[in-house]
Amino acid sequence: MSEYKKSERVAAIVRMLTDSPNRLFNLSYFMEMLNAAKSSISEDLDTIDNVFKNLGLGELETVTGAAGGIRYIPRKDKSKYREFIDGLCINLSKVERIIPGGFLYTADILYTPSICSEIGEVLASCFASKKPDYIVTVETKGIPPAFMTARALGVPLVICKHDNRVTEGSSVSINYISGSTKNIRTMSLSKRSMEPNSKVVIIDDFMKGGGTARGMMNLMKEFNAEVLGIGVVIATREPKTKLVDDYVSLIELVDIDEEKGTVELKCGNWERL
Repeated sequence: MSEYKKSERVAAIVRMLTDSPNRLFNLSYFMEMLNAAKSSISEDLDTIDNVFKNLGLGELETVTGAAGGIRYIPRKDKSKYREFIDGLCINLSKVERIIPGGFLYTADILYTPSICSEIGEVLASCFASKKPDYIVTVETKGIPPAFMTARALGVPLVICKHDNRVTEGSSVSINYISGSTKNIRTMSLSKRSMEPNSKVVIIDDFMKGGGTARGMMNLMKEFNAEVLGIGVVIATREPKTKLVDDYVSLIELVDIDEEKGTVELKCGNWERL
């Protein structure tokens, strides 16, 4: 079996760790793959951890015990996240993003992997300490940020649907009231989607009245799941009173003026955590 130089080992380990955030790797996994002694792998990991911390790119967490190992935590400095959110606000404030009816076009950002991956990291940093079992969202535009949040936390994603689908077997359905339009809608989830009594975090792309988030919370009760928190990419300032009391937003939409062609956005409340 080939022997690898330190630089080659470090490159391989960094790739594997960053490709699978929060996945626990046993040191023997790296030892066998790279044909290296435990002491060498430990030195490589120390080097990686120091560089990550010095550059604000995250850190390596060591888990002791027989089933222990090492995992990458994608937790950057808040200043880097703030710089990213400020950039998003500038991008989303462009007049060409205003859609008739007072809406904001965000699909291109949510469906760009590099941008959405960063969004997921920021949201994950808000809930990492709560250690959820699942991330929960509702189709459709909430899926990308929820998926990237789940990836950063190393947990599965569960998607609530607007209709029952025969391919998913028996499901639980509820009716809920949209917080903005006051229309009655349906939300369903396959019984096989999650284990009962799980801990979940709800993630969505946009919140106005909070009706969809409230609907997901009610649906989680049917699974005896504990909702640890709610995170959204964008939340509107109005209405001030929403159907959910506690949530984390990356961006606050203050106002859209179609006549003047202006969009006012500000950093959300995620920095307070």
